[in-house]
Amino acid sequence: MTIHQKNNPKSKDNQQNHSTLLTTCDIAVIGGGVVGCAVARKMALAGASVALIEKAADILEGASKGNSAILHTGFDAPVGSLEWEFVQKGYREYLEIHKDFNLPLLKTGALVAAWNEEQEEKFPAIMKKGADNGVADLKLLSRAEVLTLEPTLADTIRAAILVPREYVIDPWSAPLAYLKQMVENGGQALFNAEVTGGHFDGDKWQLETVRGQVHARYVVNCAGLYGDILNQNVLGNSDFTIKPRKGQFVVFDMAASQFLNSVILPVPTERTKGIVIFPTIFGNVAVGPTAEDQEGRGDASVDRDNLEALRAQAVEKIPAFANIPVTATYAGIRPATGKREYQVSEDPDRNWITLGGIRSTGLTSALGLAQHVQERLSLMGTPFKTLANPIIPQVPNLAEHLPRDYKTPGYGKIICHCEMVTQREIEAALTGPVAAGNLTGLKRRTRATMGRCQGFYCSAQLAELTKGKFAKPLGLGTTDD
Repeated sequence: MTIHQKNNPKSKDNQQNHSTLLTTCDIAVIGGGVVGCAVARKMALAGASVALIEKAADILEGASKGNSAILHTGFDAPVGSLEWEFVQKGYREYLEIHKDFNLPLLKTGALVAAWNEEQEEKFPAIMKKGADNGVADLKLLSRAEVLTLEPTLADTIRAAILVPREYVIDPWSAPLAYLKQMVENGGQALFNAEVTGGHFDGDKWQLETVRGQVHARYVVNCAGLYGDILNQNVLGNSDFTIKPRKGQFVVFDMAASQFLNSVILPVPTERTKGIVIFPTIFGNVAVGPTAEDQEGRGDASVDRDNLEALRAQAVEKIPAFANIPVTATYAGIRPATGKREYQVSEDPDRNWITLGGIRSTGLTSALGLAQHVQERLSLMGTPFKTLANPIIPQVPNLAEHLPRDYKTPGYGKIICHCEMVTQREIEAALTGPVAAGNLTGLKRRTRATMGRCQGFYCSAQLAELTKGKFAKPLGLGTTDD
């Protein structure tokens, strides 16, 4: 099916570009979130020529930029579901590869906490689901045992289920590592290249973007919040509809980390996993997300009422947080569909695979989803030959519990004093084939502007260092979202 220019609201401005051929490749992956980056990496390692197409100036500008950064075991996934399968596979692969990429891993374990009798009554079902999902090391803890592990929890704690093999990871460096490996093994990353239409001639796709055409034999839709719209616009139909669900978070100052070791999970409901209190790899403690259904797919704003409610919930459960200031707030938008199940499908007659409705567990399941794509493309008869000795790039460490760059001489000077980000780190993030494309991309690569002052003191230096690097230059106090 051909999408005509009238379907593209930007067609007049970009009509001349549509005759420009950006690239020809075996596989086009649309969407630069964690799933898209993981799929692009996997297929490059499989020997395919790959192009990742992203409409924004950098990766992780959609749903993937805001999450709880937990590596899940899948103990509470729907039994036998696609989510369970992909989380299990992704969990195993992440543990296998993280050291090769220099990706940090912080073993915290998790506690599913019951604060009232009704929640505690759900424990047998949660334990059974965990066993059915192959997570056999769940353990019921009494109130006394819980308080031995987490002595600062409120006295109202009744009991908990220990999930010992849950970890906290870096939510941004992991997909960056996947993308870097794809690019360094011959793939391409195309930014500011929103897909506006396409035509399949029976053998290959001609995708239209606002920058020009991409010709590909196969297409994988990893467009996240816009996955249904992409299918509708290019294929002519979509068997799912995204119903955006906002999740707001509150981040406490690093001083909060002394009062919490584990991830504190709520007893989940049918609609949501609920509010989580969790350590971050960056040394903070965060609480969230909320679960707010909304129409807008790009509205990641926060509001005082929800933020104050989150903070109050955290203080209620960990009273010591009452005296800890809030460092930051943020929101992510989950590509919910009204169904718990992932929306994974394929159109083999048109060489198209869709990975849609990937919600809370996407950071963990991304590698599993990438394995699925490779398997399905193999069944479609792809003639790729796995790379024998792929390049394995490393990413800079941003984790607070491991040595940071400022501890190694020769870093120049400290640019962001709140997060101790060095000039060397900033300059490295602004160079290379997957350099930061905007300030938020730079933030995710370095931690700059993440701290107490939220960029107030380092913005001028960042504007100077990024001069000529971004399409949208920074000015003093800008955020370049």
